[in-house]
Amino acid sequence: MTSSLAIRADALSKRYGGTTAVDGLDLAVPAGSVYGFLGPNGAGKTTTVRMLATLLRPTSGTATVAGAPIDDRDAVRERIGYLPETPPLHEELTAREQLAYAAGLRDLPADDAARRADAFLDRFDLADAADRRIGTYSKGMRRKAGIAQALLHDPAVALLDEPTAGLDPRAARTVRETVAGLAGETTVLLSTHALPVVDELADAVGVLSDGRLVAEGSPERLKRRAAAGDEPTLEDAFLEATGAEPDPGAD
Repeated sequence: MTSSLAIRADALSKRYGGTTAVDGLDLAVPAGSVYGFLGPNGAGKTTTVRMLATLLRPTSGTATVAGAPIDDRDAVRERIGYLPETPPLHEELTAREQLAYAAGLRDLPADDAARRADAFLDRFDLADAADRRIGTYSKGMRRKAGIAQALLHDPAVALLDEPTAGLDPRAARTVRETVAGLAGETTVLLSTHALPVVDELADAVGVLSDGRLVAEGSPERLKRRAAAGDEPTLEDAFLEATGAEPDPGAD
């Protein structure tokens, strides 16, 4: 990439009739960083990620991903890995076949693709189930296969929507370790409700509410800004930024 920014959005907006899902969003994500993308349900996170992945056309505004404008779908697609909330997997294929299929779509050398696929299958404890049809997989197993597919080609930018959702603690830890291992090489936009994951991994955090970026900074900076006692948490910062009320019954 010729720019130090892996993701840049300028006044990016998406409207559906009279409803505004994303409203004049500006983003500047440095290359090689992990950017935590937070927001309540309906805040516009998934809409934003889908625009960056070229799956939705913005109503107005511009963005570039890995140096390619999002109106150049082929150029962006070559440079990103994308994990949507529901991984795009073929139930009739085995996980090994699915990864081989994905590698073929990207013209990866067969030997290199097989080596990387085996490494991911082993890392995510899917090796013993690699030759079973995906239709027999649990939700967590499908998510792990989806993450492997998103990262198989060593993308410049990984757009990960809720990568730890539905995973058991061991698998979630493996995903966190995998994302941490990408830092410095692959830029990760991590859209999630899992605040501890963001607190652990993110170099910077953006908080979206009603389609607008309402807070941004490092996790520590956002926590320092939260007016919530002597030891504010990222949850405190999130609730303050989005105007949400804490749950008095929460632990």
